[in-house]
Amino acid sequence: MLLKALKKVKSFTEATIEERRLPIFIQIILLYILLNFTVLEIHFPELYKFFQAGFISSFLVFVSVMLRFKTSLHMIGITSLFVFVVMLTSYLEIEATYTIAYLIMCVGFVASSRLYMKAHTPIELIAGMFIGALPQVFVWFYSM
Repeated sequence: MLLKALKKVKSFTEATIEERRLPIFIQIILLYILLNFTVLEIHFPELYKFFQAGFISSFLVFVSVMLRFKTSLHMIGITSLFVFVVMLTSYLEIEATYTIAYLIMCVGFVASSRLYMKAHTPIELIAGMFIGALPQVFVWFYSM
């Protein structure tokens, strides 16, 4: 709302590549502050990994925006959550079949809605899935 009031963004749903730069940069700064100035790593190491991978995803999205390639931020978010839940439940040895099935449905719903709304192309959705999933897997296995 602040960016819209300052006329830096015309619409949140129809954001152009240029309009995405500032909000993504602000997200990177906020995630950096969260990762470096809280006790998240000490008390909640698994959640710290989730936000660490989110920081990497945000940086990759920022790079793609600078290269004038639009990726689906919705797909990044839902895929990141899905991969994190899969990793966490396997690490904690929790039976979460219904939760994982629900999240798979959510990934499908988000992807189909982005295509239906003509907000993204299939390539942008696939890029979003990779940008959301790969940092989660990388951080999970690298930091263990």
